[in-house]
Amino acid sequence: MLDGLLFLVLPAALLIIGAPIFLALLITSIAIVLARGMPTGAIQIYMFGSLDNFPLLAVPYFVLAGEIMARGGVAKRVILWVMSLIGGVRGSLAVTTVAASELFGAMTHTSVGTVVAVGRMLEPPLRENGYDQRFAMGLIASSGAIAVVIPPSIAMIIYSMVAQQSAIALFTAGVLPSLLIGLIDIGYVLLYARIKGVTGGNGGKPSSLWKTTKDASWSIGTIVLIFGGIYGGVFTPTEAAGVAVIYSLFVTIVVHREVGLSEFLQIFKSAIGLIAQIMLVVTAAGVYASLLTTSGIPQQIVAQIISWHMPVWATLLSLNIVLLAMGSFLEPPAAILILTPLLLPIVQSVGIHPIHFGIIMAVNLSIGMYLPPFGLNLFASQAVFGQPIGTIYRGVWPFVLINFLALLLITYVPAISMALVG
Repeated sequence: MLDGLLFLVLPAALLIIGAPIFLALLITSIAIVLARGMPTGAIQIYMFGSLDNFPLLAVPYFVLAGEIMARGGVAKRVILWVMSLIGGVRGSLAVTTVAASELFGAMTHTSVGTVVAVGRMLEPPLRENGYDQRFAMGLIASSGAIAVVIPPSIAMIIYSMVAQQSAIALFTAGVLPSLLIGLIDIGYVLLYARIKGVTGGNGGKPSSLWKTTKDASWSIGTIVLIFGGIYGGVFTPTEAAGVAVIYSLFVTIVVHREVGLSEFLQIFKSAIGLIAQIMLVVTAAGVYASLLTTSGIPQQIVAQIISWHMPVWATLLSLNIVLLAMGSFLEPPAAILILTPLLLPIVQSVGIHPIHFGIIMAVNLSIGMYLPPFGLNLFASQAVFGQPIGTIYRGVWPFVLINFLALLLITYVPAISMALVG
Protein backbone atom coordinates (compact mmCIF):
# COMPACT_ATOMS: atom_id res chain seq x y z
CA MET A 1 0.00 0.00 0.00
CA LEU A 2 2.80 2.40 0.96
CA ASP A 3 4.70 1.58 -2.24
CA GLY A 4 1.63 2.29 -4.33
CA LEU A 5 1.09 5.67 -2.69
CA LEU A 6 4.74 6.62 -3.12
CA PHE A 7 4.91 5.52 -6.75
CA LEU A 8 1.74 7.31 -7.83
CA VAL A 9 0.82 10.09 -5.39
CA LEU A 10 4.25 11.56 -4.60
CA PRO A 11 5.42 12.21 -8.19
CA ALA A 12 1.96 13.52 -9.14
CA ALA A 13 2.02 15.94 -6.21
CA LEU A 14 5.54 17.11 -7.09
CA LEU A 15 4.58 17.69 -10.73
CA ILE A 16 1.47 19.65 -9.69
CA ILE A 17 3.57 22.06 -7.60
CA GLY A 18 5.90 22.59 -10.56
CA ALA A 19 8.87 20.31 -9.89
CA PRO A 20 10.82 19.23 -13.01
CA ILE A 21 10.01 15.68 -14.10
CA PHE A 22 13.51 14.35 -13.38
CA LEU A 23 13.44 15.81 -9.86
CA ALA A 24 9.96 14.42 -9.14
CA LEU A 25 11.08 10.93 -10.21
CA LEU A 26 14.37 11.12 -8.31
CA ILE A 27 12.77 12.33 -5.06
CA THR A 28 10.16 9.58 -5.36
CA SER A 29 12.86 6.96 -5.94
CA ILE A 30 14.86 8.14 -2.92
CA ALA A 31 11.72 8.04 -0.76
CA ILE A 32 10.98 4.47 -1.90
CA VAL A 33 14.55 3.32 -1.25
CA LEU A 34 14.42 4.78 2.27
CA ALA A 35 10.96 3.32 2.92
CA ARG A 36 12.20 -0.15 1.90
CA GLY A 37 15.32 0.15 4.03
CA MET A 38 17.55 -0.31 1.00
CA PRO A 39 21.09 1.12 0.89
CA THR A 40 21.10 4.52 -0.82
CA GLY A 41 23.95 3.29 -3.04
CA ALA A 42 21.25 1.49 -5.04
CA ILE A 43 20.23 4.87 -6.48
CA GLN A 44 23.64 5.37 -8.11
CA ILE A 45 23.69 1.80 -9.40
CA TYR A 46 20.29 2.21 -11.06
CA MET A 47 21.21 5.63 -12.46
CA PHE A 48 24.42 4.49 -14.13
CA GLY A 49 22.78 1.26 -15.24
CA SER A 50 20.07 3.20 -17.08
CA LEU A 51 22.76 5.01 -19.11
CA ASP A 52 24.74 1.85 -19.89
CA ASN A 53 22.92 1.16 -23.14
CA PHE A 54 24.45 1.32 -26.62
CA PRO A 55 21.32 2.50 -28.53
CA LEU A 56 21.11 5.47 -26.14
CA LEU A 57 24.32 6.84 -27.66
CA ALA A 58 22.29 7.78 -30.73
CA VAL A 59 20.34 10.40 -28.79
CA PRO A 60 23.10 13.01 -28.21
CA TYR A 61 24.36 12.61 -31.77
CA PHE A 62 20.91 13.08 -33.30
CA VAL A 63 20.25 16.09 -31.04
CA LEU A 64 23.51 17.72 -32.11
CA ALA A 65 22.89 16.96 -35.80
CA GLY A 66 19.40 18.43 -35.48
CA GLU A 67 20.69 21.65 -33.93
CA ILE A 68 23.32 22.04 -36.66
CA MET A 69 20.77 21.49 -39.42
CA ALA A 70 18.19 23.77 -37.81
CA ARG A 71 20.58 26.73 -37.67
CA GLY A 72 22.93 26.01 -40.54
CA GLY A 73 20.65 26.81 -43.46
CA VAL A 74 19.36 23.28 -43.97
CA ALA A 75 15.82 24.06 -42.73
CA LYS A 76 15.44 27.08 -44.96
CA ARG A 77 16.56 25.23 -48.10
CA VAL A 78 14.34 22.20 -47.45
CA ILE A 79 11.28 24.37 -46.88
CA LEU A 80 11.89 26.45 -50.03
CA TRP A 81 12.33 23.24 -52.01
CA VAL A 82 9.05 21.81 -50.74
CA MET A 83 7.27 25.09 -51.57
CA SER A 84 8.56 24.95 -55.16
CA LEU A 85 7.76 21.25 -55.48
CA ILE A 86 4.14 21.51 -54.38
CA GLY A 87 3.34 24.51 -56.54
CA GLY A 88 0.70 27.21 -56.39
CA VAL A 89 -2.56 25.28 -56.04
CA ARG A 90 -5.18 26.36 -53.52
CA GLY A 91 -3.97 25.35 -50.06
CA SER A 92 -0.39 24.73 -51.22
CA LEU A 93 1.21 26.70 -48.38
CA ALA A 94 -0.63 24.67 -45.76
CA VAL A 95 0.35 21.46 -47.57
CA THR A 96 3.93 22.74 -47.67
CA THR A 97 3.82 23.19 -43.88
CA VAL A 98 2.82 19.55 -43.38
CA ALA A 99 5.34 18.19 -45.91
CA ALA A 100 8.19 20.38 -44.64
CA SER A 101 7.47 19.27 -41.07
CA GLU A 102 7.63 15.61 -42.09
CA LEU A 103 10.95 16.12 -43.89
CA PHE A 104 12.49 18.32 -41.23
CA GLY A 105 11.23 16.05 -38.45
CA ALA A 106 12.96 13.10 -40.13
CA MET A 107 16.18 15.11 -40.30
CA THR A 108 16.26 16.75 -36.86
CA HIS A 109 14.22 14.27 -34.73
CA THR A 110 12.92 17.07 -32.49
CA SER A 111 9.31 18.21 -32.34
CA VAL A 112 9.95 21.62 -30.79
CA GLY A 113 12.83 22.27 -33.20
CA THR A 114 10.55 21.51 -36.13
CA VAL A 115 7.89 23.89 -34.80
CA VAL A 116 10.44 26.69 -34.42
CA ALA A 117 12.17 26.17 -37.79
CA VAL A 118 9.02 25.65 -39.88
CA GLY A 119 7.05 28.24 -37.95
CA ARG A 120 9.53 31.04 -38.47
CA MET A 121 9.68 30.32 -42.20
CA LEU A 122 6.02 29.66 -43.01
CA GLU A 123 3.83 31.51 -40.50
CA PRO A 124 4.25 34.93 -42.21
CA PRO A 125 3.39 33.65 -45.73
CA LEU A 126 0.48 31.64 -44.33
CA ARG A 127 -0.97 34.83 -42.86
CA GLU A 128 -0.27 36.82 -46.04
CA ASN A 129 -2.13 34.23 -48.15
CA GLY A 130 -5.38 34.35 -46.21
CA TYR A 131 -4.96 31.81 -43.38
CA ASP A 132 -6.00 33.22 -40.02
CA GLN A 133 -3.54 33.31 -37.12
CA ARG A 134 -5.34 30.63 -35.15
CA PHE A 135 -5.29 28.10 -38.00
CA ALA A 136 -1.64 28.83 -38.89
CA MET A 137 -0.43 28.29 -35.32
CA GLY A 138 -2.52 25.13 -34.88
CA LEU A 139 -1.17 23.72 -38.14
CA ILE A 140 2.47 24.43 -37.25
CA ALA A 141 2.18 23.17 -33.66
CA SER A 142 0.53 19.91 -34.73
CA SER A 143 2.66 19.27 -37.81
CA GLY A 144 5.87 19.64 -35.80
CA ALA A 145 4.84 16.76 -33.56
CA ILE A 146 5.33 14.27 -36.40
CA ALA A 147 9.02 14.20 -35.39
CA VAL A 148 8.00 11.90 -32.52
CA VAL A 149 6.71 9.28 -34.99
CA ILE A 150 8.70 9.63 -38.19
CA PRO A 151 11.93 7.65 -38.19
CA PRO A 152 14.62 7.87 -37.01
CA SER A 153 12.78 9.11 -33.92
CA ILE A 154 14.51 9.64 -30.57
CA ALA A 155 11.32 8.44 -28.86
CA MET A 156 11.55 5.14 -30.74
CA ILE A 157 15.22 4.74 -29.83
CA ILE A 158 14.32 5.07 -26.16
CA TYR A 159 11.34 2.71 -26.54
CA SER A 160 13.59 0.12 -28.22
CA MET A 161 15.93 0.35 -25.24
CA VAL A 162 13.20 -0.05 -22.61
CA ALA A 163 11.11 -2.67 -24.46
CA GLN A 164 14.15 -4.60 -25.74
CA GLN A 165 13.00 -4.32 -29.35
CA SER A 166 14.89 -3.65 -32.58
CA ALA A 167 15.27 0.07 -33.30
CA ILE A 168 15.41 -0.65 -37.04
CA ALA A 169 12.13 -2.59 -36.84
CA LEU A 170 10.53 0.36 -35.02
CA PHE A 171 11.85 2.80 -37.61
CA THR A 172 10.42 0.63 -40.37
CA ALA A 173 7.07 0.35 -38.58
CA GLY A 174 6.88 4.14 -38.22
CA VAL A 175 7.08 4.90 -41.96
CA LEU A 176 3.47 4.22 -42.98
CA PRO A 177 1.84 5.68 -39.82
CA SER A 178 3.79 8.94 -40.21
CA LEU A 179 2.79 9.17 -43.87
CA LEU A 180 -0.84 8.41 -42.96
CA ILE A 181 -0.89 11.23 -40.42
CA GLY A 182 0.59 13.60 -42.99
CA LEU A 183 -1.96 12.61 -45.64
CA ILE A 184 -4.88 13.06 -43.24
CA ASP A 185 -3.56 16.50 -42.26
CA ILE A 186 -3.13 17.42 -45.95
CA GLY A 187 -6.70 16.33 -46.70
CA TYR A 188 -7.98 18.55 -43.91
CA VAL A 189 -5.97 21.65 -44.88
CA LEU A 190 -6.99 21.33 -48.55
CA LEU A 191 -10.64 21.16 -47.47
CA TYR A 192 -10.11 24.14 -45.16
CA ALA A 193 -8.50 26.16 -47.98
CA ARG A 194 -11.39 25.41 -50.34
CA ILE A 195 -14.08 26.28 -47.77
CA LYS A 196 -12.33 29.50 -46.73
CA GLY A 197 -11.45 30.48 -50.30
CA VAL A 198 -7.73 30.72 -49.54
CA THR A 199 -5.60 31.64 -52.55
CA GLY A 200 -2.72 29.51 -53.85
CA GLY A 201 0.88 30.16 -52.94
CA ASN A 202 3.86 30.77 -55.15
CA GLY A 203 5.95 28.03 -56.70
CA GLY A 204 5.71 25.33 -59.26
CA LYS A 205 7.71 27.08 -62.01
CA PRO A 206 10.34 24.80 -63.58
CA SER A 207 13.09 27.39 -63.12
CA SER A 208 12.19 27.88 -59.45
CA LEU A 209 11.96 24.13 -58.85
CA TRP A 210 15.35 23.51 -60.46
CA LYS A 211 17.00 26.28 -58.43
CA THR A 212 15.57 25.19 -55.07
CA THR A 213 16.30 21.52 -55.80
CA LYS A 214 19.91 22.40 -56.58
CA ASP A 215 20.20 24.54 -53.43
CA ALA A 216 18.58 21.87 -51.23
CA SER A 217 20.35 18.82 -52.71
CA TRP A 218 22.99 18.65 -49.97
CA SER A 219 20.35 19.16 -47.29
CA ILE A 220 18.07 16.44 -48.68
CA GLY A 221 21.14 14.19 -48.81
CA THR A 222 20.93 13.98 -45.02
CA ILE A 223 17.78 11.88 -45.25
CA VAL A 224 19.20 9.72 -48.03
CA LEU A 225 22.38 9.11 -46.04
CA ILE A 226 20.65 8.22 -42.77
CA PHE A 227 17.90 6.02 -44.20
CA GLY A 228 20.06 4.46 -46.90
CA GLY A 229 22.77 3.63 -44.41
CA ILE A 230 20.43 2.13 -41.82
CA TYR A 231 18.21 0.10 -44.14
CA GLY A 232 21.12 -0.82 -46.41
CA GLY A 233 22.88 -2.41 -43.45
CA VAL A 234 25.87 -0.08 -43.73
CA PHE A 235 25.62 1.15 -40.15
CA THR A 236 23.46 0.85 -37.03
CA PRO A 237 21.09 3.63 -35.92
CA THR A 238 23.69 4.74 -33.38
CA GLU A 239 26.39 4.90 -36.03
CA ALA A 240 23.94 6.67 -38.35
CA ALA A 241 23.55 9.39 -35.72
CA GLY A 242 27.31 9.94 -35.65
CA VAL A 243 27.45 10.04 -39.45
CA ALA A 244 24.59 12.59 -39.44
CA VAL A 245 26.66 14.90 -37.21
CA ILE A 246 29.71 14.68 -39.49
CA TYR A 247 27.62 15.17 -42.63
CA SER A 248 25.68 18.12 -41.21
CA LEU A 249 28.94 19.78 -40.13
CA PHE A 250 30.36 19.30 -43.62
CA VAL A 251 27.27 20.76 -45.29
CA THR A 252 27.12 23.71 -42.89
CA ILE A 253 30.84 24.58 -42.93
CA VAL A 254 31.97 23.65 -46.43
CA VAL A 255 28.83 23.88 -48.60
CA HIS A 256 26.56 26.56 -47.10
CA ARG A 257 29.15 28.59 -45.14
CA GLU A 258 26.42 30.49 -43.29
CA VAL A 259 27.48 29.82 -39.72
CA GLY A 260 30.47 31.43 -38.05
CA LEU A 261 32.44 30.36 -34.99
CA SER A 262 30.24 32.25 -32.53
CA GLU A 263 27.10 30.65 -34.01
CA PHE A 264 28.70 27.21 -33.74
CA LEU A 265 29.41 27.82 -30.08
CA GLN A 266 25.73 28.67 -29.59
CA ILE A 267 24.69 25.53 -31.49
CA PHE A 268 26.87 23.30 -29.31
CA LYS A 269 25.72 25.09 -26.16
CA SER A 270 22.07 24.60 -27.09
CA ALA A 271 22.65 20.94 -28.00
CA ILE A 272 24.51 20.24 -24.76
CA GLY A 273 21.67 21.77 -22.75
CA LEU A 274 19.05 19.64 -24.51
CA ILE A 275 21.15 16.48 -24.24
CA ALA A 276 21.65 17.10 -20.51
CA GLN A 277 17.89 17.49 -20.02
CA ILE A 278 17.17 14.23 -21.83
CA MET A 279 19.86 12.30 -19.96
CA LEU A 280 18.68 13.62 -16.60
CA VAL A 281 15.19 12.35 -17.40
CA VAL A 282 16.60 9.01 -18.60
CA THR A 283 18.61 8.45 -15.42
CA ALA A 284 15.83 9.50 -13.03
CA ALA A 285 13.22 7.49 -14.95
CA GLY A 286 15.61 4.52 -15.04
CA VAL A 287 15.78 4.47 -11.25
CA TYR A 288 12.01 4.89 -10.94
CA ALA A 289 11.26 2.18 -13.52
CA SER A 290 13.69 -0.30 -11.92
CA LEU A 291 12.13 0.18 -8.49
CA LEU A 292 8.64 -0.02 -10.00
CA THR A 293 9.45 -3.30 -11.75
CA THR A 294 10.77 -4.91 -8.56
CA SER A 295 7.79 -3.66 -6.55
CA GLY A 296 5.36 -6.08 -8.21
CA ILE A 297 2.93 -3.24 -8.98
CA PRO A 298 3.00 -3.76 -12.78
CA GLN A 299 2.22 -7.45 -12.32
CA GLN A 300 -0.70 -6.57 -10.04
CA ILE A 301 -2.07 -4.07 -12.54
CA VAL A 302 -1.83 -6.61 -15.37
CA ALA A 303 -3.59 -9.24 -13.28
CA GLN A 304 -6.33 -6.77 -12.35
CA ILE A 305 -6.95 -5.69 -15.94
CA ILE A 306 -7.01 -9.30 -17.15
CA SER A 307 -9.57 -10.11 -14.44
CA TRP A 308 -11.92 -7.51 -15.96
CA HIS A 309 -12.10 -9.59 -19.16
CA MET A 310 -12.31 -6.51 -21.38
CA PRO A 311 -12.22 -7.11 -25.14
CA VAL A 312 -8.99 -6.17 -26.88
CA TRP A 313 -10.49 -3.06 -28.48
CA ALA A 314 -11.60 -1.72 -25.09
CA THR A 315 -8.19 -2.39 -23.56
CA LEU A 316 -6.48 -0.51 -26.39
CA LEU A 317 -8.93 2.39 -26.17
CA SER A 318 -8.31 2.66 -22.42
CA LEU A 319 -4.55 2.68 -22.94
CA ASN A 320 -4.87 5.34 -25.66
CA ILE A 321 -6.74 7.59 -23.26
CA VAL A 322 -4.08 7.08 -20.58
CA LEU A 323 -1.26 7.78 -23.04
CA LEU A 324 -2.92 10.91 -24.42
CA ALA A 325 -3.44 12.27 -20.91
CA MET A 326 0.14 11.52 -19.88
CA GLY A 327 1.48 12.83 -23.19
CA SER A 328 -0.01 16.25 -22.52
CA PHE A 329 1.99 16.51 -19.28
CA LEU A 330 5.21 14.61 -20.01
CA GLU A 331 7.73 14.82 -22.81
CA PRO A 332 7.90 11.63 -24.92
CA PRO A 333 11.21 10.30 -23.50
CA ALA A 334 9.97 10.59 -19.92
CA ALA A 335 6.54 9.13 -20.73
CA ILE A 336 8.10 6.16 -22.54
CA LEU A 337 10.56 5.44 -19.74
CA ILE A 338 7.84 5.58 -17.08
CA LEU A 339 4.91 3.95 -18.86
CA THR A 340 6.49 1.20 -20.97
CA PRO A 341 7.27 -1.12 -18.02
CA LEU A 342 3.67 -0.66 -16.83
CA LEU A 343 1.78 -0.95 -20.11
CA LEU A 344 3.82 -3.34 -22.24
CA PRO A 345 2.89 -6.43 -20.16
CA ILE A 346 -0.78 -5.48 -20.51
CA VAL A 347 -0.73 -5.26 -24.30
CA GLN A 348 1.34 -8.42 -24.61
CA SER A 349 -1.20 -10.25 -22.45
CA VAL A 350 -3.91 -9.47 -25.04
CA GLY A 351 -1.73 -10.37 -28.03
CA ILE A 352 -0.51 -6.95 -29.23
CA HIS A 353 2.96 -7.02 -30.77
CA PRO A 354 5.51 -4.83 -28.90
CA ILE A 355 6.53 -3.11 -32.15
CA HIS A 356 2.90 -2.23 -32.94
CA PHE A 357 2.45 -0.91 -29.41
CA GLY A 358 5.60 1.19 -29.75
CA ILE A 359 4.02 2.96 -32.73
CA ILE A 360 0.72 3.38 -30.86
CA MET A 361 2.62 4.93 -27.96
CA ALA A 362 4.61 7.25 -30.26
CA VAL A 363 1.46 8.50 -32.04
CA ASN A 364 -0.30 9.13 -28.72
CA LEU A 365 2.68 11.06 -27.36
CA SER A 366 2.99 13.06 -30.58
CA ILE A 367 -0.62 14.21 -30.16
CA GLY A 368 0.16 14.93 -26.52
CA MET A 369 2.82 17.40 -27.68
CA TYR A 370 0.04 19.78 -28.79
CA LEU A 371 -2.83 18.60 -26.60
CA PRO A 372 -4.07 21.35 -24.23
CA PRO A 373 -3.37 22.37 -21.59
CA PHE A 374 0.33 21.50 -21.24
CA GLY A 375 1.54 20.12 -24.59
CA LEU A 376 5.10 21.34 -25.09
CA ASN A 377 4.55 22.46 -28.70
CA LEU A 378 1.85 24.85 -27.49
CA PHE A 379 4.34 26.77 -25.38
CA ALA A 380 6.97 26.63 -28.12
CA SER A 381 4.40 28.18 -30.48
CA GLN A 382 3.57 30.86 -27.95
CA ALA A 383 7.28 31.72 -27.64
CA VAL A 384 7.73 31.88 -31.43
CA PHE A 385 4.54 33.74 -32.36
CA GLY A 386 3.91 35.79 -29.22
CA GLN A 387 0.18 35.06 -29.25
CA PRO A 388 -2.11 34.29 -26.26
CA ILE A 389 -2.08 30.63 -25.29
CA GLY A 390 -5.89 30.52 -25.55
CA THR A 391 -5.68 31.38 -29.26
CA ILE A 392 -3.23 28.53 -29.79
CA TYR A 393 -5.51 26.14 -27.88
CA ARG A 394 -8.40 26.94 -30.21
CA GLY A 395 -6.17 26.53 -33.25
CA VAL A 396 -4.96 23.03 -32.43
CA TRP A 397 -8.28 21.38 -31.54
CA PRO A 398 -9.26 20.49 -35.13
CA PHE A 399 -5.86 18.84 -35.58
CA VAL A 400 -6.23 16.96 -32.28
CA LEU A 401 -9.53 15.53 -33.53
CA ILE A 402 -8.38 14.51 -37.01
CA ASN A 403 -5.16 13.00 -35.70
CA PHE A 404 -7.13 11.10 -33.06
CA LEU A 405 -8.92 9.46 -36.00
CA ALA A 406 -5.50 8.58 -37.46
CA LEU A 407 -4.54 7.16 -34.05
CA LEU A 408 -7.61 4.91 -34.03
CA LEU A 409 -6.76 3.61 -37.51
CA ILE A 410 -3.16 2.90 -36.46
CA THR A 411 -4.36 1.24 -33.25
CA TYR A 412 -6.99 -1.06 -34.75
CA VAL A 413 -5.36 -1.79 -38.11
CA PRO A 414 -2.01 -3.38 -37.16
CA ALA A 415 -1.00 -3.78 -40.82
CA ILE A 416 -0.43 0.00 -41.05
CA SER A 417 2.47 -0.43 -38.65
CA MET A 418 3.52 -4.00 -39.32
CA ALA A 419 3.20 -4.36 -43.11
CA LEU A 420 6.78 -3.23 -43.81
CA VAL A 421 8.32 -4.96 -40.80
CA GLY A 422 7.84 -8.48 -42.15
